[in-house]
Amino acid sequence: MNLEEFRLLLETADAGTLWALDNWRPVATERAQAAAIALQLGRPRLAAEWAEHQDVTLRAAALLRLGERRAVLEELEGQPETARVALLRARALGTLEAAGVARTLARREGDGPALIAAATLLGELLLPTDPRAALRALAEGLKVSEVLRQEADAHLLAVLSLVQGRVGGRVGDTGKARKTAQKALERSYPRSPERVLALLSLGRIEEAEAERAAGELALRFETFLPLPL
Repeated sequence: MNLEEFRLLLETADAGTLWALDNWRPVATERAQAAAIALQLGRPRLAAEWAEHQDVTLRAAALLRLGERRAVLEELEGQPETARVALLRARALGTLEAAGVARTLARREGDGPALIAAATLLGELLLPTDPRAALRALAEGLKVSEVLRQEADAHLLAVLSLVQGRVGGRVGDTGKARKTAQKALERSYPRSPERVLALLSLGRIEEAEAERAAGELALRFETFLPLPL
């Protein structure tokens, strides 16, 4: 299969597509675009391999899914401090300070998608200790989506549903949280972090674990669900 054929198959992402992807060896001129497709289809290990020496930020994003935080920081060394680079670094560091820096840069650069992603990260980091502060952080991401006249990002919605559940009681108990999680699920790609989080919010733990494993994701469920599983 070639690059254009994989683009056409992105919406299906069935077992046949994944088998073909796993056995695809893109030529050098297609490796960066192939890496983007692999990441979207939930194959971060392939994405990291194909993005090497091709696209630093894409490789860093793939390594993040794999939990290779130190490798991400090494990959980003010497890169210009843009909002998107700062955001990848903040995810690798996992600190509120770094996430705040990414948000400030996104505001300064007028980078709406980066600002939404920074708000999402802040929501994730604040969720365990201060759900109401997480809710305020996520509200900025929702506002940016409105300004851009686009649907709210699936990852932001998944985190928001977890926050809503925490504010309202046990995760999944409130109707609002369930509706938000369902919306996130409908907008998410298979094997993606946002799909795993949406399933967690809905209390579908076994399905979430299956998606996490299939997508090679280094997600720790206890970060989002401190209640006994």
